[in-house]
Amino acid sequence: MSRIGKLPIPVPKDVKVTIQPDRVFVEGKAGKLTQLYEPQYVSVEMKDGTIVVTRKGDEKEFKARHGLYRSLIANMIRGVQQPYTKVLQLVGLGYRAKLEGKELVLEIGFHDPVRYKLPENVKAEVKDQTEITLTSPDKQLVGEVAAEIRALRKPEPYKGTGIRYKDEQIRRKAGKLAAGAGAKGAAGGA
Repeated sequence: MSRIGKLPIPVPKDVKVTIQPDRVFVEGKAGKLTQLYEPQYVSVEMKDGTIVVTRKGDEKEFKARHGLYRSLIANMIRGVQQPYTKVLQLVGLGYRAKLEGKELVLEIGFHDPVRYKLPENVKAEVKDQTEITLTSPDKQLVGEVAAEIRALRKPEPYKGTGIRYKDEQIRRKAGKLAAGAGAKGAAGGA
């Protein structure tokens, strides 16, 4: 049995769950989410205030989907209670962001500002023009949006400029001058 898949998912009182033959609907104070699942591999049932995901076979495909759908449903239940957040930082001279309605306007070193339209289920907040906080009840969607925004100007390893996650560590590289200075000093001393 899958260690993750066999765990029942507790459903809090303020979360409403509806299970249909091929999808699960979850509704809470932070929003509504829907997840499709494959009924030929797993079954999803509500028992005593918990959701139980059971697989219908022991082949590799069944085992893989067992843990997957249990995790996706658990993430939905957590997300509609407490939305997921991702924080991005803009690092660079003149790099800044502002919010215009549902559009994020980024000045990230290009000739024209980059406009990024946010999906309907994602909210953004810009703090100090250099920090963007994305929130959504959908864990996968908030991660995808953060990755798309980061990809507009990936962190550069020499100066460290670009868009990065707040907790991300950028591996810095020494430039040509630093490498050349060490070689020059060694040659000059000989």
